Amino acid sequence: MACGLIQEVGSAGAELAVFPEAFLPGYPLWVWFVPPGDTLTLREAYADLVEQAVTIPSPITDQLGAAARAAGVHVAIGLNERNDDASGTTLYNTILYVDAGGRIAGKHRKLIPTTGERLVWAQGDGSTLDVYDLPIGRLGGLICWENYMPLARYAMWARGAQLFAAPTWDHGEPWLSTLRHVAKEGRVYVIGCGTPLRLEHVPDRYSFKQKYLSEAAEWLNPGDSMIVDPDGKILAGPLSKEDGILYAEVDPRAFRGPRFQLDVAGHYARPDVFQLTVNREPRPILRERSDASPATPFPPESPAPTRKRTRRKSR
Repeated sequence: MACGLIQEVGSAGAELAVFPEAFLPGYPLWVWFVPPGDTLTLREAYADLVEQAVTIPSPITDQLGAAARAAGVHVAIGLNERNDDASGTTLYNTILYVDAGGRIAGKHRKLIPTTGERLVWAQGDGSTLDVYDLPIGRLGGLICWENYMPLARYAMWARGAQLFAAPTWDHGEPWLSTLRHVAKEGRVYVIGCGTPLRLEHVPDRYSFKQKYLSEAAEWLNPGDSMIVDPDGKILAGPLSKEDGILYAEVDPRAFRGPRFQLDVAGHYARPDVFQLTVNREPRPILRERSDASPATPFPPESPAPTRKRTRRKSR
């Protein structure tokens, strides 16, 4: 499905495709309905999600890259990323960036999952808080309520973001106003991509559907995707209770002109008053050392400092 959508937007002349949060294989909506004490139900859903989750790189990302290359489209797509570098059973909420040549440009793991999401996703680290230079502009993004984190946003502005992906599960107000604020604050084009989902889209084989969704509304999520320009003006959307694709045209001059008045990572920054430190060190679960490396698990002990004693002469 994702590859087909990439082809569709490429055929329409688009150069960037942004997908919703956790699009592959899907957002774990049960976190908002299943009580945390019902571990049997949660285990059932989580096991399927882990099995279908994506590793980076993998044959799945190769397919996405091939689709991007064939369509000539840059892609920002939400994934459930499995940690096959360690246990193979922990997941991250990730944006994968693929350039129009089909190469993986990078990824961003959500720094802090929100409430019930913490039962599904681990925390990302600062190593993936980045912006990517593409022919269409400098592309970055934050996932859902990361956009309510002022310092995370500022890190993106300071790294020079011009195009900003905001995949989400949220919808309505104040989320739509937030997208406009983010665009105005960062002077960036914001592509807010939501997840329109009906109750009928949830497979009947999941026990949580019968147990907890029997009285749910037809639309579990209306979507509310929207594209906003660097002045906070809506270019397309909101697209609500409807499957579809939003298109908007980007003016590269708007990457610079609006910052004449407000450049929060430039003349409005006041680094003499405010400073932000971002820890970009990766935090892998496992660090391995080669046989040739020193086998000292702790730093060598330093010799105790010597004290020079002096005697006073008495008269």
